[in-house]
Amino acid sequence: MKWTAVTLCFLLRDGAVGTQVLLGTKKTGFGVGKIVGLGGHVEPGESQAEAACREVYEEAGIVVREHDLRIAGQIQFVFPARPEWNMSTSLFTARRWTGEPAESDEIIPEWFHISSLPLERMWQDAGHWLPLALAEGTVEAVITLNEDNETVASAEYSET
Repeated sequence: MKWTAVTLCFLLRDGAVGTQVLLGTKKTGFGVGKIVGLGGHVEPGESQAEAACREVYEEAGIVVREHDLRIAGQIQFVFPARPEWNMSTSLFTARRWTGEPAESDEIIPEWFHISSLPLERMWQDAGHWLPLALAEGTVEAVITLNEDNETVASAEYSET
């Protein structure tokens, strides 16, 4: 099975009312209109960590250094109806960075409380793994989508 290497990086900050995560509304491309994590494809010759840092900068104008990333897990997304979409996604969180989130051509960034994630506006699979990834553990999962390429047929995951 062929997999496209992808990264997602979730910036976390502690506020007066609890921990918040930076997500963004997708303006173009895959998942337009949905709220997503910052990230994207790993370029040739690039590590997953390098890709995560690059994508956060490209999408929100924030500089994250590789040594400030925490590995939060690995998700395999399986699209039986569109196997060319299959993704192996490395998850990272970061609590240190430089800069303030700024809108880009691709993303409108916004902070959300991790206790009230906007799951109804995200890909349906996010409810299966995102709370685990943000809880400072690591999650390993295989998410298989239905024929509509949006709803979840099955989610097998473990948390460490």
